[in-house]
Amino acid sequence: MSEVRWWPATQGDVFSLRIRELWTEHLGRRLDILIAGCGRGDTIELDRVETRLTGIDEDLPEVRDAVHSRTDLDARFLGDLRDAPLLPRTFDVVHVPFLLERVHHAELVLDRMVNALRPGGLLLIRMRDRDTAYGCYDRLLPGWTRRLLWPHLAPEDAVGPLPAVYEQVASREGLHSYCLMRGLMIAEDYSATSGSALRGPHAPLTRAACQALSKLTAGRLPTTHDEITLVIRKPQNHFARLI
Repeated sequence: MSEVRWWPATQGDVFSLRIRELWTEHLGRRLDILIAGCGRGDTIELDRVETRLTGIDEDLPEVRDAVHSRTDLDARFLGDLRDAPLLPRTFDVVHVPFLLERVHHAELVLDRMVNALRPGGLLLIRMRDRDTAYGCYDRLLPGWTRRLLWPHLAPEDAVGPLPAVYEQVASREGLHSYCLMRGLMIAEDYSATSGSALRGPHAPLTRAACQALSKLTAGRLPTTHDEITLVIRKPQNHFARLI
C-alpha cells in the first residue's frame, strides 16, 4: 500500500486534479463517472475532460427536485441504492459526496459502488465524520429537532435536512478499516470544516456548542474538523481482493 498523504484541510480541488491525472493516464479517452449522492448538487470542475456522468441518490423529497434540476447528468437513478442499476466494472471514477453518513446499509451500498469501479479506478469520498463534535450532534439530535432548527441554522442554499444515520463506516477509522478489508488503497486523507450549521447565520453559536461537547468528552470528539475527504484507488493487482 502506498503512503497516505495527510493534510489538515483540503488544498484546492483535489478531486478535480486526480480525475484529470486519470484522464491523462487513459490518453484522453472518455471517463465514465458515477456521482453517488448527486442530490446535494456537489460538482467537480472538469473543463475539457470528456466525461459521461451518472447520478444516483435516495428518493427523498429534499433531494428529488435538486436531482431533476441538474443539467450535467447523462443518466440518473432515484431509489433504494441497494437496487441501483450498477453493472460491475463500468465506471472509471466513483464520487461519493456526503452520502455514507445518511444511508442505511452503508457498507453494502459502498460494496456495490466499488464493484462498479474498474480496476485502477478512483473512489472519491467526502463525508461527515461521526467521531467529531459536529457529527455527534448531527447523529444524536432527534429528527424533529433537526427539522425545526434547519431553517434557522443552515445557509439558504443548503439541501436538507437530510437523514443522519452515521453507521460505523461513516468515520475515519471505520472507512480505513473498510478499505483495508477490501484491498483498496487510500492515497490521500484530508480533514476540513464544512458543516451546514457552521456556515449558517448562527455559526458562532454552533461553534460554541461543539467546543462545549469537545470539552465534556475530554477531546474525544474534536472540533478541529467535521469533514473527511479521501482519495482511494482500486488496485490493478489481480491478486488483490476485488469485490
